[in-house]
This record gives sequence, structure tokens and C-alpha cells, in this order.
Amino acid sequence: MSERLFNFSAGPATLPLSVIEQVKSDLPVFGDTGASVLEISHRSAAFANVLEEAEDAIRTLLAVPDGYKVLFLQGGASTQFAMVAMNFLANTGKTADYIKVGTWAAKAIKEAKRAGHVHVAFDGEPGAYTHMPRQDELQLTPGAAYVHTTSNETIQGIQFASEPDTGDVPLICDSSSDFMCRPTDVSKYGMIYAGAQKNMGPAGVTIVVMSDELIARVPADQYSMMSYAVQAAKGSTFNTPPAFSIYVVGLVAKWLRDSVGGLEAIRALNERKSQLLYDTIDGSGGFYKGHAARDSRSLMNVTWTMANAELEAQLIKEASDEGLMSLKGHRSVGGLRASIYNAMPLEGVQALAEYMKEFQRTHG
Repeated sequence: MSERLFNFSAGPATLPLSVIEQVKSDLPVFGDTGASVLEISHRSAAFANVLEEAEDAIRTLLAVPDGYKVLFLQGGASTQFAMVAMNFLANTGKTADYIKVGTWAAKAIKEAKRAGHVHVAFDGEPGAYTHMPRQDELQLTPGAAYVHTTSNETIQGIQFASEPDTGDVPLICDSSSDFMCRPTDVSKYGMIYAGAQKNMGPAGVTIVVMSDELIARVPADQYSMMSYAVQAAKGSTFNTPPAFSIYVVGLVAKWLRDSVGGLEAIRALNERKSQLLYDTIDGSGGFYKGHAARDSRSLMNVTWTMANAELEAQLIKEASDEGLMSLKGHRSVGGLRASIYNAMPLEGVQALAEYMKEFQRTHG
């Protein structure tokens, strides 16, 4: 296969073609370094510039206020599940509230329980994780160490329309699958983290936006690699960072800023793309059945089922033959899933919607 297909994978996911072409041009020799971007030292002036430009683009896009650090860490969101609890729950004698809205939230809870007491402020599992909670459904603990939420559940295809109100308790958010998909008021959060491989770059780097106030709470005796304070003090270079992944994140952020026109523009495009698929599902007369409640539907991950697994498998195979790849739902829930992150072009979503209509015509 020598041509690019429309890649609906949940992650690692599609990247902007212009970014891939820029990476290709930088691989033999990056700038005037005499080496490719894969080879330059993380202590070099060239990489310091890469790091600075990536951070500046993220700060501009999110309008990150003063008093927040932007970090580039390793280990994906899964490491953050443990790291958050190690830094802000362990040995505090406090309770951490977790909003359990899907598979990834459940994984975060499992890790946090190793460090201290966890209160599940909302549990969506009995309802098969079909909706995000309303504010009045949250049972929050006064004086909690923090409240942890997941803004978008990749597997179930549900997304918060807006962040929950946690009052004076710091809100910590796993935003791995919808980071930068729309404007976000960073000041409402103590911390936002996101594995880059879904919406912002390749696997290998996790972006963390964290308030100085929260960093000040990190215990002085925390393990160095697991300490947000150490990582912040060292500017994400306490040890060798995932230099190549950070470089690509910087390119993607600059693409969002300079080519797309910022987060308001990408939100409008994401709303248009997702609505195309939801209209196809809703207009199918039950041939396609959406998983998410309408008020919780994700802009990033559209999930649906069909009458039986055999029909789903047939659609997946035939769609792949038509250049629409990676539509199989997560193994834990089955069905189908189209991940339509920022870099998925409108043309890809239009092609999928038309294919779904044609598949229904011939198999319905």
C-alpha cells in the first residue's frame, strides 16, 4: 500500500500531512545542526529552541495564564494516573474524588487507590458509560485533595460539554483524546494532562499544563522522576526527554495556530465533522445505533453498533477496502468507532458518511 488512507484509529492517530512532510524534510539534516532531528542532543541549543517553540505554541493556543507550567513528560496518561496520586494524595490523609465516566477513568481510579483513599463522585458503569454527569449528579467531598475527571472517553465516545464545578478543590483532567479540540479555560483547572498520540503528535510524550499552586504541594521527598516539582524546575529535561515526539508536537501546535486558525476554528471544523456522522447514524432508522447519549456525544470519537457482530465485521472489512481504515471498536465494548481527531480532514469524514449510507442501502 503506497497511498495514504483515511485513518480513523483511536491512537496513535492521523497527523496533518503538512506536518509529516515537514518531518520528512528535517530527517536528513535539521536546520544547520548537521544531524537529523532524531539525533541532536537534548542539551543542544537547537533542541532548546524546539522545546521553547512547542511550549509557546501551546501557551498561545490555550491562552495559558501566568502561574502555569507546561511540561513534556513520558509514560503516557497511564503513568499520570499513578503520578497524580503519588504527588497529591499519598500521605495527605485526604480523599481524592474521581468522576468515573468510562474505561480510562476506571483505570485512573485503580491506580489512585494504591496511594490513598478515593471517593467515586459519580459512577457511570451501571449505565454502560453512555453519558457524562450533570453537576447535580456529582457527590463531591468537601476539602478533597483534588477532583479527577476525564474530559473525553475514547472507548465509549462520550465527552463533557464543559468542565464540572469543583469550587476551591483543584480540578485535574485527563484530556488525552480531546486536548486542543476546542478552546479551554485553563484557569478552571489545577492540571490538564494528555498523551499526545491521539490529537497532538506521535506516541512518547505527555503534555502537562499545571498551576504553580499545585506544584507547590508536591512533597519534597517524592521520587525525582515522579515529581512534578523536579520536572518543572528542570524544564522537562531532568533526564533525556522524548525529543522527537516533542518536536512533532511543536509542529502540530504550530499547524493548529498558523494554518487552521486556532482553537475556535478547529472546534467549528470538529463540530461539522462529528455532526456528519451523527446525522448518518440518527438518520439510519436504527440500522446504526449510537452508543453515547445525545447530550454527551464526543467530537473526537464517534461510537456505534449494528444488528450483529457479523454485519459490523463486514462493514469494517469493506470500508478498509475502500480506504477507510481502523473502524473497529475497542475490544472491551465491540461495535465500531471512528476517531476523527483534529488532523482528520473533512473529506475523510464525508467519505465515511457516504460509505455508511451506501452500506445500509445494500445491506439494510
